Amino acid sequence: MHTRFRLCSYPYITLAFQTRSPSKMASSGFCSLVPTVTSLFSSHALARWRSSSMSPPPLRISRAFSAATTVPISSSFTWDDVIETGREEYTPHNSSDLTGFLEKVDRCNRGSEKLAEFIPFVIEEQIVGYIHKGFTEYLREFHDIFTFSQNGSYHDRVDGFVTLNLMLEKPEDRTRAVADVIKVLGDKGIIPGIRNELYPVKPSFNAPVIFSLERAAAPYFGIKGYGVHMNGYVERDAQKFLWIGKRSLSKSTYPGMLDHLVAGGLPHGISCGENLVKECEEEAGISKAIADRAIAVGAVSYMDIDQYCFKRDVLFCYDLELPQDFVPKNQDGEVESFKLIPVAQVANVIRKKTSFFKANCSLVIIDFLFRHGYLPLSPTISLERIKLLTIIYPGF
Repeated sequence: MHTRFRLCSYPYITLAFQTRSPSKMASSGFCSLVPTVTSLFSSHALARWRSSSMSPPPLRISRAFSAATTVPISSSFTWDDVIETGREEYTPHNSSDLTGFLEKVDRCNRGSEKLAEFIPFVIEEQIVGYIHKGFTEYLREFHDIFTFSQNGSYHDRVDGFVTLNLMLEKPEDRTRAVADVIKVLGDKGIIPGIRNELYPVKPSFNAPVIFSLERAAAPYFGIKGYGVHMNGYVERDAQKFLWIGKRSLSKSTYPGMLDHLVAGGLPHGISCGENLVKECEEEAGISKAIADRAIAVGAVSYMDIDQYCFKRDVLFCYDLELPQDFVPKNQDGEVESFKLIPVAQVANVIRKKTSFFKANCSLVIIDFLFRHGYLPLSPTISLERIKLLTIIYPGF
């Protein structure tokens, strides 16, 4: 049985996914979504607005905390710093100002003006990624694996495209050959942080896997990456709290920063539902019996260019209401500690000019704020709010 599922709980948001009922999510895998999450650079259709009653108390937004005010941060910040930043005295007063949230969205969508610096990565006549022209110079040394075409037949790109040697016909052959290249580039420090974890390379989520690529190399080849992010929350006395994790300082990426209770990339050969259950156990000690209650609520996506790296990520979002007495316990050493924080205070932390949170976590939490009524929609919605929705919900 399938359930019609909206990205937001308000009737005038018309983006919808077809996904299995929540009770079957883990066994079947949430990621069997029918529609494809579209590119942030595609056109956006604005939904029709109509009035709706919203029961949760709205989070008020303030202009008092000006854009010029910056809260200094580093990976050595403490939970006291986080709580102080989100304290009630700073609760905003003007719901029309979404500047702080928009800045967090923009942080995940940098570099669109640099798209011309990248050329398509094409396999089996399908674009699977984009590679910076500067980075291709490293790949030219491996002419028995990578080949370069100048015919400009893909999207009228006059600079041609990169592909793999046609002798590499099978996915496993491509995986093995490219892995040898990544090892050399990793040993030279050109691609840092090798994880020995494979990501599937394919033109879209439901397409067959063309080959598998080392996770750390994925942004250098501009392939689409997928992940699962879960908001773990508790409700007490009609108030919602989010469990927030602080990443271990030993992590190779974003050490010491705030993160979701559970989040992880989607490696090759595992469904979203299976991956979520696995991450729940490893990151927070959540049993499968509880993890199976997680509700698939949609997806957010972003495109971020930083030097040679082009991240094109889609995050499948989940909500899990946890027992009031639940206390997370990390099992894999990747989380330093956890804190249960009122949702309104978490919103304040994201709204302000801080970088406490790992950047893409802000997108998923903003999605949570909309769906749970902390950033309510109305018939008189502002242009800023429309911009925010069209970025987080591509195609909205």
